[in-house]
Amino acid sequence: MTSRSFLILHGWQNHRPHDHWQHWLSDRLTELGHHVVYPQLPDPDDPDLDVWLAELTRHLEGLPGGAERVVIAHSASVLLWLHAVARGVTGLDVDRVLLVGPPSGPVLLGFPEVVAFAPPAFPLALPGATRLVAGDDDPYCPEGALAVYGDPLGIPTEIIPGVGHLDLVAGYGSWPAVLDWCLDGSTKFTARPA
Repeated sequence: MTSRSFLILHGWQNHRPHDHWQHWLSDRLTELGHHVVYPQLPDPDDPDLDVWLAELTRHLEGLPGGAERVVIAHSASVLLWLHAVARGVTGLDVDRVLLVGPPSGPVLLGFPEVVAFAPPAFPLALPGATRLVAGDDDPYCPEGALAVYGDPLGIPTEIIPGVGHLDLVAGYGSWPAVLDWCLDGSTKFTARPA
C-alpha cells in the first residue's frame, strides 16, 4: 500500500458530526492504515480567518514527510485554503488538493460570521494537483462553482447533479467516490448511491 497523509478540513458551523462524509472518510482512511488528521477548527460557528490559517499551518507542519500529502477541504475551508495560497502560507507544498462545495463570495458576504472568508483576488497559483467538485444545485454557490472558481482558477472541475452542498442536509454521510479519489487521484466523482 502507498503511504499517504491526509488533512481533512471542515467548513462553517461544522462540529465534525459522526454522520458527515468527512468523518466517514477519516474513519475509512484510518482503517486502511493511512495517517489522517481531521481537526476540529476553533469556533466553527464564528470562525476567525487568521486563527484558522494558523491552525492550517500547524496541521500541515505536523503531516509526516516521505508520504503523499493530500488536503481535502469542504465549504468555508475551501476559502481558507485559497486565502492561505493568496497569503503565501508556508507548508502548502502538498501533492493533491480536493476542494469540495465552496460557497460564493456574495453568499459569504451575507453572513457576518464568515465575511472575512470571502474569496481573495484571483488569479492564484494553486499548489499541488488541485481538483474542484460541487453540486449543480448548491444553495451556497448559486452562481455555479465552475463559473466562480473552476474557470477563473483554471482547475479541473466536476459538477455533480442534485447533490446540493455535499453535506448532511443533502444526505452525504458516506461518499464512496471521495474515498476512491483519495486512493487514486484519477478517479471520477459521482453522487453517493441512493
